[in-house]
Amino acid sequence: MDGGAAAVFAGRLHPNSAARHLLLRPSHGGVVKLLPRFFTGKSLYSQHHLQLQKQSHFAYFSTYHKNNVNSVPLSSPASNVAPVLADIDWDNIGFGLTPTDYMYIMKCSQGEKFSKGELQRFGNIELSPSAGVLNYGQGLFEGLKAYRKKDGKILLFRPEENALRLRMGAERMCMPSPTVEQFVEAVKLSVVANEKWIPPPGKGSLYIRPLLMGSGAVLGLAPAPEYTFLIFVSPVGNYFREGLAPINLIVETEMHRATPGGTGGVKTIGNYAAVLKAQSAAKAKGYSDVLYLDSVHKKYLEEVSSCNVFVVKGNLISTPAIQGTILPGITRKSILDVACSQGFQVEERLVTVDELLDADEVFCTGTAVVVSPVGSITYLNKRVSYGREGVGRVSQQLYTALTSLQMGIAEDKMGWIMEIN
Repeated sequence: MDGGAAAVFAGRLHPNSAARHLLLRPSHGGVVKLLPRFFTGKSLYSQHHLQLQKQSHFAYFSTYHKNNVNSVPLSSPASNVAPVLADIDWDNIGFGLTPTDYMYIMKCSQGEKFSKGELQRFGNIELSPSAGVLNYGQGLFEGLKAYRKKDGKILLFRPEENALRLRMGAERMCMPSPTVEQFVEAVKLSVVANEKWIPPPGKGSLYIRPLLMGSGAVLGLAPAPEYTFLIFVSPVGNYFREGLAPINLIVETEMHRATPGGTGGVKTIGNYAAVLKAQSAAKAKGYSDVLYLDSVHKKYLEEVSSCNVFVVKGNLISTPAIQGTILPGITRKSILDVACSQGFQVEERLVTVDELLDADEVFCTGTAVVVSPVGSITYLNKRVSYGREGVGRVSQQLYTALTSLQMGIAEDKMGWIMEIN
């Protein structure tokens, strides 16, 4: 394990974790770190040893399990044995953090390339108080999901798109980033190692959170000298407590999520802290979330706090164009393609708030929500409702089409689904 920012696992392991017995081991800086018993000075699983192109993930972990009594048992989807699942209430998991078994960590120095990642027990990480991510917000994150099919296969939805978006954001934030291949491999490893936390079919998904951060110590304003790429996962249900039910939005006219020339078009951590004040005020008034306008003209739609927005008028589906202040959502991109394939006319352009108020239907998209129909919009104290506050026809149609693809129910004619086992 690396020194400065290695994981500290004390007190954070889930009670269902496979290995509860820990050993003390000093780090390079003299800090005592808690490691699982089967850590013997080497990483649990490393990219160097896995040779994933030559063997399946299951084959590797099955072999590992036979030789390590403390490893997490995994079941082969080809067998008649039901997969081992964590002992939690799958019907009521909600969208919140459930600590799982493993997280993935990979490091590199400024000017170098990432290599030699490893899985470690999920737990706290150690950072210098002067870490770049803590002092100057030099950090990015991604979000994607894994689904369990009825036949036991595990599916990922377009993970290479997340990898490409992370690389784009890293360039904007002056950070090195994993290659697409490294990113996808790390995601696969993280999912397989935490397979028992993937919800049963129809009960939710395994949310995957990759992080890229300046973990090295820096005092003056400058890129950090060291970077950490980390992935943790958590089983989740619906993002909005309403599920696939209409949400109620309020249009924010004073505060803005992003400005031209800023970082609104990349998934940097600072974008999300900036929306908390308006979002908290909106929720206190009974709204589900906030819809932001552009900061220059204050009349063009941008996005909801963590979702892209779509406006439906007849057979036309319009969404704000990507011009540097709107995050290029992967679900957004997918919905545009799905809508085209189903005969809708699709436009990416400037969309005014007046068009929003005159729409037949409005919906939001995002990794967490997939598709979320909007029941009402409140703008300058005027409330406009859509479809008698039921789930709109277009929202339902696109939600069903996309989730059927993601969960392996419908044939993947788009080539978007990646099977892990």
